[in-house]
Amino acid sequence: MNIQCPCGSGRRCAVCCGAIHSGVREARTAEALMRSRYSAYVLRLEAYLLASWHPDTRPLILALQDDKTQWLGLTIRGVKAGGPGDESGTVSFTARYRVGRERHQLAETSRFVRQGGRWVYLDGSVSQGGEASSHNASTPAPPR
Repeated sequence: MNIQCPCGSGRRCAVCCGAIHSGVREARTAEALMRSRYSAYVLRLEAYLLASWHPDTRPLILALQDDKTQWLGLTIRGVKAGGPGDESGTVSFTARYRVGRERHQLAETSRFVRQGGRWVYLDGSVSQGGEASSHNASTPAPPR
């Protein structure tokens, strides 16, 4: 892909999240996996999202082909652990999106763990409009 990566890195997608999506390389950190998952939501890569989701919390389907969400941008607010030598970590972020003419933002703190040596998304705590809740469903498709 010769487009700018949706994760906001400023790099071309092919050498950023696209390389993770295609299996050329693994995400080295929880933040890298989170960014790749956000990009996968933007690009509607359902198979990648499901494959990078912990099997204990993974939904059966996401139905992204019917999703009307247009993702507008990602801001990483904080990272705890989740480095190359860690077994778990959290990434706090805000994702801006639009559905129809309405603009929204989703704030989440996502938990990631290593499984079989690679990072996977476990679950997250979502805050929309000031309300926080535990979340691992898929509507709207949060970029976890």
